[in-house]
Amino acid sequence: MRVLGIETSCDETAAAVVCDDRTILSDVVLSQLDEHRPYGGVVPEIAARSHLDHIDRLVAQAMDEAGIGFEELDGVAATAGPGLIGGVMVGLMTGKAIALTRNLPFVAVNHMEGHALTPRLTDGVDFPYLALLVSGGHCLLTAVAGPGDFQRYGSTVDDAVGEAFDKTAKLLGLGYPGGPALEAAARDGDPAAYDLPRPMRGRAGCDFSFSGLKTAVRHIVDRLPDGPLDYTVAANIAASFQAAVADVLADRARNAIARFQADHPGGTTLVVAGGVAANETLRAALADTAEACGMAFIAPPLRLCTDNAAMIAWAGLERLRIGLTDSLDAPARPRWPLDEPAPKPRG
Repeated sequence: MRVLGIETSCDETAAAVVCDDRTILSDVVLSQLDEHRPYGGVVPEIAARSHLDHIDRLVAQAMDEAGIGFEELDGVAATAGPGLIGGVMVGLMTGKAIALTRNLPFVAVNHMEGHALTPRLTDGVDFPYLALLVSGGHCLLTAVAGPGDFQRYGSTVDDAVGEAFDKTAKLLGLGYPGGPALEAAARDGDPAAYDLPRPMRGRAGCDFSFSGLKTAVRHIVDRLPDGPLDYTVAANIAASFQAAVADVLADRARNAIARFQADHPGGTTLVVAGGVAANETLRAALADTAEACGMAFIAPPLRLCTDNAAMIAWAGLERLRIGLTDSLDAPARPRWPLDEPAPKPRG
């Protein structure tokens, strides 16, 4: 089985072809970083226009690199949300058009399900497993029992962890994109330099909160002398912030593991996925937590942590294998909770 995947939910335009033996035949990603850097963040209108300009070429490139024709596909999958609605619509309509003209099954994929199922593509992880999904717009812990079968244990009550990284990096003048810039600066800093709060740590449950941590950083920056921030100071704040986030994620994951082990005695794996899963310090903290709790730990390769179409193709393939398809009127959804099922296809 071969599936074409299309991803346009934020600022990467991507297309990929994936096989059911977990072979990635092609994986093309076009970043828009340079287009958004002058604004210090993603501008939805610019993102949608860029997707529109490049999506046809990238799909053609993905098919060419895969070495197959459209007649050799078994289905088409496209991100239907959550994300920036203009961008989502570009990829979704492209996927629908290909499916319609080639008479192929179509799958409307939840972007976060793509991240959640990525460890199945990269490592062949068996269901059920516990997933920590961390990105610019999401932070949640969920049991994964199958495609579309999620049980949420906790999520953020305010900022997503990636959003907190980006906003903190901006406060420190570290540049864009903020997450990688902050991680790079933190390598030069002392994680014990500043005593920052660990919101929610030690509490029952699995929810997250990062707004107070971000505010604490702002208070430190506001007390510093006016003028450009000294790099050593910025690096120390970055390292202290990153250490605080790692402690919070580990604490929340520990609570979720206890609940997961009670719910799924056969489940033995903690996975982390999403853009923030590329952070090596956070990976290390979560790996230590999993080991201490008797769980295996898996994180996808860095390229497949950030937004890509291979994960969308794989999620579509997983659904197709159990007979789940969508009609061509499946809507674009700016918000789409992972544990909320998609509308059932009609006809």
